[in-house]
Amino acid sequence: MKHIKHITLIIVAISVLGCGAYSFTGASISADTKTFQVNRFENNSLLVEPGLELTFRNSMIQILENQTNLNNVNSNGDIVYEGEITEYRISPTTATSQNTAAQNRLTITIKVHFYDKNDPEAEFERPFTFFHDYPGREQLTGAQKDTAIEDIFERITQDIFNASLAKW
Repeated sequence: MKHIKHITLIIVAISVLGCGAYSFTGASISADTKTFQVNRFENNSLLVEPGLELTFRNSMIQILENQTNLNNVNSNGDIVYEGEITEYRISPTTATSQNTAAQNRLTITIKVHFYDKNDPEAEFERPFTFFHDYPGREQLTGAQKDTAIEDIFERITQDIFNASLAKW
């Protein structure tokens, strides 16, 4: 029994040391990259939701802090995210027999420009979109709106992270 504990400990130690360069988030970040910067994302959608740009910026900062060891800075970041909110739209997705919406969809699109001063080839500018469906008989207000936006931003920020740092 004593030997099994030692063998298990050795196997675990070798496994951990063997994975030294691996990131559980899949991020592929240059050793020279130490900081990130998230600039303000201007809200240029036709339907403007107040405070949406700040909520998105905070969501972007949160995912980068949680999934990397990079430090957040206000200027001269090694990697920089900026862009605009181009769409905030509520539309019916299915109808009832009474010609009313059975289900509505909130869609948000964020156009992102990503810069990496240590890897200029990684630069891109592209839109990221996601949606949240909710019952047509309900209004998108209060906690339901907050949950919808949180769900959408969780998906969009993960997609941006994957495109910029995980190279997926």
